[in-house]
Amino acid sequence: MRRPHFPARLPLDPYILALLGTVGLAALLPARGAAATVADGASTAAVALLFFLYGARLSTREALEGLRHWRLHLTVLACTFLLFPLLGLAARGLVPGLLTPPLYVGLLFLCLVPSTVQSSIAFTSIARGNVPAAICAGSFSSLAGIVLTPLLAAALLGADAGGFSPDSVLKITLQLLLPFLLGQALRRWIGGFLVRHKQVLGYVDRGSILLVVYAAFSAGVAAGIWHRVSLPQLAALLLVEAVLLAVMLLATWYGAARLGFGRADRIAIQFAGSKKSLAAGLPMASVLFGAQAGLAVLPLMLFHQMQLMVCAVIARRRARDPEPEHAADRGTDRVAEVSPPTQHPAPRGR
Repeated sequence: MRRPHFPARLPLDPYILALLGTVGLAALLPARGAAATVADGASTAAVALLFFLYGARLSTREALEGLRHWRLHLTVLACTFLLFPLLGLAARGLVPGLLTPPLYVGLLFLCLVPSTVQSSIAFTSIARGNVPAAICAGSFSSLAGIVLTPLLAAALLGADAGGFSPDSVLKITLQLLLPFLLGQALRRWIGGFLVRHKQVLGYVDRGSILLVVYAAFSAGVAAGIWHRVSLPQLAALLLVEAVLLAVMLLATWYGAARLGFGRADRIAIQFAGSKKSLAAGLPMASVLFGAQAGLAVLPLMLFHQMQLMVCAVIARRRARDPEPEHAADRGTDRVAEVSPPTQHPAPRGR
């Protein structure tokens, strides 16, 4: 009798388990009163630190060189801020039969969030794609999202984004863009230190997100929003998100081929154009939705885990593809030639 074979690696990323544990902690021991004020202030400072470190790590020269690959970046931006929102609007027809109005608001907000950075780079590297293009595409998407996400939320969500106002746009800009620009300004002096201690700073990144999750879900528990979500409703949400992810993965891969991109560029477009950033979405939701942020970011958290699991499988399969014989298939307009590592740690965080 054959013994059952268990995978050496769990499909759930340990960081996702930490996120789920943080949600459980917020449900059992939510921050209330003065503790909630402290948690909210700490999460705001943590997000500012997160974007400061992100700005300090991004090479200005690399970003400027990436502008030469403008067709790829415009394609990723169109997927992130045009195709995704259109699919989110189309999902309105699922209310109230399949999705409740609050969950639909969270799903639509998910469609407005910018793309990821770290995991897009990691998956592109594993799949032997255009890594420099993935770096620049994810970075440009994150910067554009600081402005575009709140503006799209104002246009498409309206009154559903309870905390939205022109001041919200200003607050998001000050909380995210200014720390990023400060990091860029100081990169000359602290960039080397950040490179030498990138593993430790990775824990700072993930810890900042956990703190934001705790503050957001604590506010949701205090407002009693979790009594409005049942297990069948969560199952329906997962089904809708699975279809959404599948559509985006197919659209980015085959759409990039129709636009004439080579294999390496198509890989970068697929991973950068089909994913959404938890790190950028959480602080924006806290500003836009206030006490309702916990429920609003639930679709984003579920989609985040789903995209990591599915894209990990796709990246490993692409890595086994034979090397293309023609330069056009390899992506001739790369920003720079980079040899991806043979082994790459599993993407975490954003």
